[in-house]
Amino acid sequence: MTNTYDLSRVHLIGIGGAGMSGVARILLSRGAVVTGSDVKESRPILALRSMGAKIAIGHKPENLRLSDELPTVVVTSFAAIPKDNPELVAAAENNIPVIRRSDLLGELMVGSTQVLIAGTHGKTSTTSMAVVAMQAAGMDPSFAIGGQLNKAGTNAHQGNGECFVAEADESDASLLRYSPDIAVVTNIEPDHLDFFKTPEAYFQVFSDFADRVSDSGCLIVCLDDDHAAELGQRKKDNITVVGYGTAEAAAKYPDLADTIVEEVKVGDNATTARLTVCGKEVVITLHIPGMHMVLNAAAALTAGVKAGGELQKLASGVSEFTGVRRRFEFHGAVETGQFAGVEVYDDYAHHPTEVEAVLTAAREKVDARGSGRVVVAFQPHLYSRTMEFATEFAKALSLADHVVVLDIFGAREEPVEGIDSRIITQHMTKPALFEPNFSRVPAAIADIAQPQDMVITMGAGSVTMLADEILLQLRNENQSVD
Repeated sequence: MTNTYDLSRVHLIGIGGAGMSGVARILLSRGAVVTGSDVKESRPILALRSMGAKIAIGHKPENLRLSDELPTVVVTSFAAIPKDNPELVAAAENNIPVIRRSDLLGELMVGSTQVLIAGTHGKTSTTSMAVVAMQAAGMDPSFAIGGQLNKAGTNAHQGNGECFVAEADESDASLLRYSPDIAVVTNIEPDHLDFFKTPEAYFQVFSDFADRVSDSGCLIVCLDDDHAAELGQRKKDNITVVGYGTAEAAAKYPDLADTIVEEVKVGDNATTARLTVCGKEVVITLHIPGMHMVLNAAAALTAGVKAGGELQKLASGVSEFTGVRRRFEFHGAVETGQFAGVEVYDDYAHHPTEVEAVLTAAREKVDARGSGRVVVAFQPHLYSRTMEFATEFAKALSLADHVVVLDIFGAREEPVEGIDSRIITQHMTKPALFEPNFSRVPAAIADIAQPQDMVITMGAGSVTMLADEILLQLRNENQSVD
């Protein structure tokens, strides 16, 4: 296969974003001239500039000439960048092809063994585990992920190996741009209905994705998720399909079972699991809690083996995995005083199933150490998602002992009159406070917190900025008491 577009000079609109900065990093590693723009300075932009990218702050037509030559292609995110963006208008006036990030990523993957991780939940963690596992196995894959690997400190890399590992995002059906050799589907649960309109349309995009797996390739599905397992059942006559999951799920789908989680032990600081992967037994140690993370690890190991990696080396990589930014990310603990032992974490969970998985893991971790409660500051993401799943959010959040619910983070959506986060709190069975004042949240958490508690900031929006603020508030209140 050859590339469809000339990638010698590429201009990226919104270059500082998690996805855009990753593909920009790979382009620079390949010797392309990279320019771009964004609304503000950021660490990714500083890093890209150090690699040679020319980046402007603010969107202007003249940004297309940052390298003194017009780009051969312009890359945009259709969801985040409006059509009247002046750089898009200038690209059209100069007959420069405009493509999506997914189109560019598909171009960058040409010639590699393509390993794509799809699913409603767990894409970033699973992709990251697969990358770290393959690195430990000496495979040096190229990769592009939606989060920053804590260990590697980056979200993308141009490797020397044959594999290219990436997330396949379904939110706007862009996963259909790829032609995977190895495709993982972690789970399928209706989401992004603002785009898909119906659950049926959402399910269909995963079916279409499976149809894009190469004839010699492999579809890997989670057997603990009935929708993913059923997808595998439907496709097994046309392509190679293998499944991973718990022993109970493997018994339910014996013809697909290839990787089985045999035994899991949860401790205060780590979770150990014994798995049979493609017929061979291995033990892993995970430092990120939760059964969902054990299943993500099983998916990563299966993909690694199918890509030619040695199981024991892959397993050692997974055991060294220290997480991804905003996935049960530890921000710090209060050492002394009235809040002694309080730990503060931050997590990206923004769908009821994700919230339930994270809080179940948090509960297991707290129970393992024998003290403390789970306290959550949750920020709903999108009005459409909040209205669709209000009762499900309430049920999931009720796994915590105390919850402070922030107002809805609208992101790309306009506010809906008469709708706020109280449509969640009114259904909750545990103590819940609606706090619409963002800056008041750290003090509200301080009013609730007790020694040994686990505090989690949770959501896909600006709530992440509160983790350190809460930690600082708790430490300062200690000093004021002293």
